[in-house]
Amino acid sequence: MNALIVFTIAGGLLLDYHWLVFGQAAASAMAWLVCLGLWARADSANRVALLACLVIATAGEVFLSLVWGLYQYRLDNIPFFVPPGHVLLFYLGTQIASRMPDRATTWIATLAAALTAVLAFSGRDTLGPLLLALFFLCLWVSPARKLYATMFVMSAAMELYGTWIGNWTWSPEVPWLGLRTSNPPIDAGAFYCVLDLLVASVTVRLSRRPARA
Repeated sequence: MNALIVFTIAGGLLLDYHWLVFGQAAASAMAWLVCLGLWARADSANRVALLACLVIATAGEVFLSLVWGLYQYRLDNIPFFVPPGHVLLFYLGTQIASRMPDRATTWIATLAAALTAVLAFSGRDTLGPLLLALFFLCLWVSPARKLYATMFVMSAAMELYGTWIGNWTWSPEVPWLGLRTSNPPIDAGAFYCVLDLLVASVTVRLSRRPARA
């Protein structure tokens, strides 16, 4: 399943960009099929997390892209493969985080802070410190630090890949804030960490309801 998810994300983005007529539809169909397969294999607790991820990620995409205008997809829409893609990336992150050594979190946070400082002082990415603060907040408020560190790195890799191909582009000027950012921001993974934090919170709350009842 992990290899299938990597293939679906990487191959789907290539299809979306290079097959102009049906590429986005083919990538969307592939992402939804793998997501449904993951849903069928999951137990009830994990299904709650996957559904929460789907709903929250979709709402986040609408706000960040269509309302805030922080980034734009190639066709100025939200491709249908994006919501299930978030679910697949979330699941893959949980699998990798369980195998990550504890000290890796410290190294990732330190490297992120150093790169953010360099880009911020050079003026290339003044949004970075705010996103880095979100990342550190997730590390502070939740014990799932390895998951956030994993998602921070994985999402950075996906952002570099997707913007390099041309599937989406980050706005150089951040709307409403008057800040600058690169394409992609080095700390874009902070948004994924917040998504994971919200998913975990919703899952815990919904899981406790039957117990209280």
